[in-house]
Amino acid sequence: MKVCVITTSRADYGIYHSLLESLREDPLVDHGLLVSGSHFSEQYGHTIDYIRADGHPVWGEVAAVPVDDSPAAVAACIGDTVRSLSGVWQRLAPDLDMVVALGDRFEMFAAVTATVPFNLPVAHLHGGETTLGAIDDKFRHAITVMSALHFPATETYAERIRQLLGSQANIFPVGAPSMDGLDALNLPDRATLLERFGIDFHLPTILVTFHPETVSLQENEHYGEVICGVLDRLSAEYQIVITLPNTDTAAAVIRRKFEALARENSGVITLESFGKLNYFAVLKYCKFLLGNSSSALIEAPSFGKFAINIGNRQAGRERNANVLDIGASEDAILGAVQQIEAAHYRYEGRNAYVSTGAAGREILKELKKWWAAKQEVI
Repeated sequence: MKVCVITTSRADYGIYHSLLESLREDPLVDHGLLVSGSHFSEQYGHTIDYIRADGHPVWGEVAAVPVDDSPAAVAACIGDTVRSLSGVWQRLAPDLDMVVALGDRFEMFAAVTATVPFNLPVAHLHGGETTLGAIDDKFRHAITVMSALHFPATETYAERIRQLLGSQANIFPVGAPSMDGLDALNLPDRATLLERFGIDFHLPTILVTFHPETVSLQENEHYGEVICGVLDRLSAEYQIVITLPNTDTAAAVIRRKFEALARENSGVITLESFGKLNYFAVLKYCKFLLGNSSSALIEAPSFGKFAINIGNRQAGRERNANVLDIGASEDAILGAVQQIEAAHYRYEGRNAYVSTGAAGREILKELKKWWAAKQEVI
């Protein structure tokens, strides 16, 4: 079985890890990556280097980064990506059995859209979710409709896919692949993180990831001002580690404010990309998360971490009791910090995004069953 996995950002590549390893280990599978999106951007960490270091075959490379973060630039980037990928799919399509896509970003939407004229079957991971504060909702549901197989993270999301498609077929709620094998991960220790990133975990640390709300562009200036004001105050007690936003519409507004804060405050560290193992290590050693990243909902509970979720970007997504949903005000954020401090920074509840803990293997099993059934028909 020949499988092409699309990756367009640091986020999806880390989530794919267990599936990619399962594909690599299976003698019946020939797999490769189509690398696009921001992986080639120096500004966003040139994360193609992580992929090359991991040794997975790369079957196609198409850079797709908007010239700026305006709506017009993002729309143009979508069109350019579809056009550029037409040649890649034309070359790969005759021998491909399956394309794998994850999530909801506009680059992923463009890559999947380009498969449609070639009648390439797509397996979609993390479909059925809702993020009311981001235009990603539209891209995610469109990818769902263009896909043949579906691997949502929870039964709630599986039911939403059934509603979208009007069908029960080929929908497999397997859990979040990023949760696979957490206990077996060889995470860097504190000394290694200090050497690599200058983060001193002898200091109490807040991990911050905030992306713009792409359906409320005018609000992002306000969000940036409020969050940076609070972080400036909290830096008297905490080390602040900020992962900078992805290539979203209006991301530059948030990015500029975080970078200015780091220049003015030595207690604030900004970074483009950690890579999966480094990120999980930072998640393990930090006190709590702050921002609006999906990792607060999906990964943080398994590390026993509370998360302060600001604004509406993740509105509609299933969440665990570790998430404190608040509006963008200094008083609300500081009140949430006090709640976490009172709980001694430890969340001990469930994680709805963990199913068997072997999502990668479950996905591969269903892909092979689908492929075998197709061979019998032929």
